[in-house]
Amino acid sequence: MCGVHSSPPFNAPAARRLRAALGMAPGHVAYGLRAQYGLVVAPETVMAWERGEISPSSAELTALAGVLWCSPGELLAEPVTLREHRMARGLAADELARRIGLETSSYQKMEDTGRWRGNERQSAALATVLGLTLAQFVTATGKHEELAELLRSAVTTRWQAYVKPLGKLLPIPKQHLERVLDQLHGEYQSRMVATLSWGGGQGEAGNGDAGRDFLTGIVDRFWRLAGGAA
Repeated sequence: MCGVHSSPPFNAPAARRLRAALGMAPGHVAYGLRAQYGLVVAPETVMAWERGEISPSSAELTALAGVLWCSPGELLAEPVTLREHRMARGLAADELARRIGLETSSYQKMEDTGRWRGNERQSAALATVLGLTLAQFVTATGKHEELAELLRSAVTTRWQAYVKPLGKLLPIPKQHLERVLDQLHGEYQSRMVATLSWGGGQGEAGNGDAGRDFLTGIVDRFWRLAGGAA
């Protein structure tokens, strides 16, 4: 997560489109940034932003959104990290931390490292405040590999043993999680039984291929069964 504070994923075409819709020239934007927010930005810099040559800093992006009468999220490409999702919602770090029940310093450390360590209640609050789907939550909190490993273990052994660790990982109701794991486990076991019924050496090879294919796509299958929403 190096460079977390460098610049957000700026949507250059959106900035250009929003400025044009307001009938403003780059010079007008530069003037607004200086007059309203005290930021000295040359018209050439505004044009460079719109061409995608450079990106505004976090402070510049927030100010630019104000000048263009839009939300910061409208000037961002698809957010991925916690910081990007927070900025897309126009929230300061201390405000988000307060709303999810964390000290600002604790939240900021998680955001900086890209490793979420909040409890189940805080995770649910984070997903709600930022409007994250389950897939977005897992990506933003750096939990994708951990999720894949837990799901692989759940379908190949006793899925009941993985309800609690997965419940800590994801903001998803326990009963819904149990239904999804039960179905995943059943699908995996059915596939294995079907390939074993082929018999002989070819059946064994097919069995291995079928198992690997299922486990490779298990996270995507999980999202489809879980509905994707946090």
